[in-house]
Amino acid sequence: MAAFKDYYQILGVGRQATQPEVKSAFRKLAAKHHPDRNPDDPAAEDRFKEINEAYTVLSDQEKRGFYDRYGSADGPPPYAGGGRVYSNIDPDQVAGFSDFFQTLFGFGGVEGGTVRGGDPFAGYQSRQALQSAEASLEIDLVAAYHGGERTITVGPRRIDVSIPKGARSGTKLRLRGQAPGGGDLILKLVLAAHPTFMLDRDNVRVRIQVPDFKAVLGGSVLVPTLDGEVEMTLPKATQSGRILRLRGQGWPKKEGGRGDELAEVLVVIPEALSDEQLELYRRLEEANEPQGKAAAA
Repeated sequence: MAAFKDYYQILGVGRQATQPEVKSAFRKLAAKHHPDRNPDDPAAEDRFKEINEAYTVLSDQEKRGFYDRYGSADGPPPYAGGGRVYSNIDPDQVAGFSDFFQTLFGFGGVEGGTVRGGDPFAGYQSRQALQSAEASLEIDLVAAYHGGERTITVGPRRIDVSIPKGARSGTKLRLRGQAPGGGDLILKLVLAAHPTFMLDRDNVRVRIQVPDFKAVLGGSVLVPTLDGEVEMTLPKATQSGRILRLRGQGWPKKEGGRGDELAEVLVVIPEALSDEQLELYRRLEEANEPQGKAAAA
């Protein structure tokens, strides 16, 4: 394992140092340890390279963030476990940098989780050419709930993609080495609008149409869920717009369990009525007339 380098300590700044502070510290140290100013000190060049290496990382927001996250003295550099290659790093600029830098930022080369020896820039041009790509993948909401395999086409190739159960819009899937340029293909999932279900955070919303007589009398109704229809009891005198909650029938939660399904009741009347039905509605109307009006008639 490459020896850990504490770039903050090398520049003499804290981990919360601002970019101007990092730049100021670098200028002072670079001026002090520049080989031209220390011709009689054989170690000056090594110190200067170390200072330049630290500044190369801490002066760049992306590399600094990567170092803060993965450049730990407690574990192997991430590239030893499948990290990344930074194409914005000039090989000539970092040729004299430490093994820690080469390994951390993907220049050391790995195989089977073990850093290979030899020239740290062997094959660099081929690595630099590996361009990652990002694309959106629209999937059906019910298909996202169940998860499973999905086949996509990338150029002439067909690739099977594993959709995790309960995926949401914005979920990113990384397909290593599957981009047209040979880099990683990052798929950003987008849940398509569904005619029945609507995702509302951890809950799923649906609308159910209920005949007017069923809304008045109550009784059993079928409600669609992500796992199929379920039977539930509609309370008597249910008004249109009432929300019925089916607990545990919603979307899978990140912390485990599921949200609820919220079923909105829409009371409907028949579009075509028979003579018998019309007569029943007339009798219902009469039954609801005020007593005084009925007596006067």
